[in-house]
Amino acid sequence: MDLAKLVTEERNPDTLDIDMLETQEILKKINSEDKKVPLAVEKEIPSIAKAVDAIAERLGRDGRLFYIGAGTSGRIGVLDASECPPTFGVDPEKVQGIIAGGDTAIRKSMEDVEDDAEQGKIDLMDKNLSPKDAVVGLAASGRTPYVLGAMEYARSIGALTIGVCCTPENLMKKYADIMIVPVVGPEVITGSTRMKAGTAQKLVLNMISTSVMIKLGKVYSNLMVDVRATNEKLVQRAKRIVRQATSAPDSIIEQTLGETGFNVKLAIVMILTGLAKKEAAELLDKNQGNVRKTLGMI
Repeated sequence: MDLAKLVTEERNPDTLDIDMLETQEILKKINSEDKKVPLAVEKEIPSIAKAVDAIAERLGRDGRLFYIGAGTSGRIGVLDASECPPTFGVDPEKVQGIIAGGDTAIRKSMEDVEDDAEQGKIDLMDKNLSPKDAVVGLAASGRTPYVLGAMEYARSIGALTIGVCCTPENLMKKYADIMIVPVVGPEVITGSTRMKAGTAQKLVLNMISTSVMIKLGKVYSNLMVDVRATNEKLVQRAKRIVRQATSAPDSIIEQTLGETGFNVKLAIVMILTGLAKKEAAELLDKNQGNVRKTLGMI
């Protein structure tokens, strides 16, 4: 695909003089362009919704979610995946980020590795990808060989394939079951897709992972009830979540969280139902860990 034909590689007519501007004017130009990103993402909500429902269905049947990309796109995928365990209490194997070049590429630029389509396939094979899994390919241009190779392999074995890119004419759609294409237009600095395109990808992944976890019962009301209390800040957050959900006295909250090993979900159900730990746990398990469904059965 000719780079010159990609919207992400076009020159932005509104920033031709950016190198001549005072600092505040430079920042205003960048900010003005950034405002276009959420509007572009908004147009893709129907496609994002399809992706969320399809991913949630697979994860609910013991499948896994893989983000795969190169460079900025790969780093964004790794970031979103790495934040799922502490936020939603999921096993790190459940949502994984794969970047061309491996962990070294997270900190050090390795631009040449994105051209290896076969390696994209190999990296998914190394994860024992199965038809139960979902793969989200990330590439601002929609043409990165590493990502295309991964998506082609994923589709060939029956895994769900989703493409996220910022160019309407892209090569991803050949291998994607679902395409998400927020068209953010030319970058402030020509071709610097770490900017608007990167921001769009970050917003889309936030929406995907958060919505999937909501559908899997990881959220009660708007509280992240599967948070892992692995440091002092998260211990205090766990207590606050239980307080917000139950309005119970602090003494009861601390006692119940201590009894459950800081299992926020279980503590909420125990306090709101008056059930003992064993009975509350069994009821939660019967409702696939969904607090609202569990409370609705009382």
